[in-house]
Amino acid sequence: MAVFHGHFGRVCLYDMDRRMVPHGHREGHLIFHVQGPPGAVVVNDRSYPLSAGQAVAVSPWQAHYYTPIHCEQSTLALVLYMRPGWFLEAARRASASLCFGRVGIEVTEHLSRLVFGTAQAMLDTDREDLLIEDRLCALTQGAYDQSWQWTPRGTEFTGPELPRRDFRIRKALRVMQQRVGEAIGLDKVACEVGLSRPHFYKLFRAQIGLTPNLYLNALRMERAIDMLATSQEAVADIGFDLGFSSQASFSRFFISNGVVPPSAYRRAVQVA
Repeated sequence: MAVFHGHFGRVCLYDMDRRMVPHGHREGHLIFHVQGPPGAVVVNDRSYPLSAGQAVAVSPWQAHYYTPIHCEQSTLALVLYMRPGWFLEAARRASASLCFGRVGIEVTEHLSRLVFGTAQAMLDTDREDLLIEDRLCALTQGAYDQSWQWTPRGTEFTGPELPRRDFRIRKALRVMQQRVGEAIGLDKVACEVGLSRPHFYKLFRAQIGLTPNLYLNALRMERAIDMLATSQEAVADIGFDLGFSSQASFSRFFISNGVVPPSAYRRAVQVA
């Protein structure tokens, strides 16, 4: 229904009426129920409720997907994709990564006011919301702080341990990022970095948190979203640039990973 892009990342107001495919993002991801029947978000193969009073927090590169409970009605959800670098700067705290302590978030009265204030401002297209970045920062900070309450690391948390990635996985990431627009074969990537296919898939998932296929899909979605929001290139041409054989196949991919058709996403985008 509405999409805002900015330095913070992006925030979307989605009318959710179908199951999504498993996917991931490099951003910190928060999903809040606004209106309609409850749904569920599956994170790392475990289901969490998305309902009034209950939100879902997904850390960068955690595999997840939305699934409706009542398929005859859609659910209105406020969905945040927050850039870790922006949050680190906005929060001004050494521990302000976007690695959440737990997935389930209780929507307190304070968080609820921020959620509904953001949703109302996004639907009011006649008024520029000058406070959206402050509101999103407060909303992300509130959910982040709560996620670390009552956990073993709790107040002593000073940020996630830096990942120590195998040099072959680092090389694979570079190859995939450089060739995101090509019809790249993952077997060939495994061969280029000196790993067998089974070892590559096992090591990649252990170190990144996603399978190579889901990681490559995430890169394509990132590129597609950026091009839809910032360029005037035709939707079909964007799909061809990303290696899809037709606009229809690109649209199916975008819908299953991002809720709506690419043309509908482009029409809804505003730059905050």
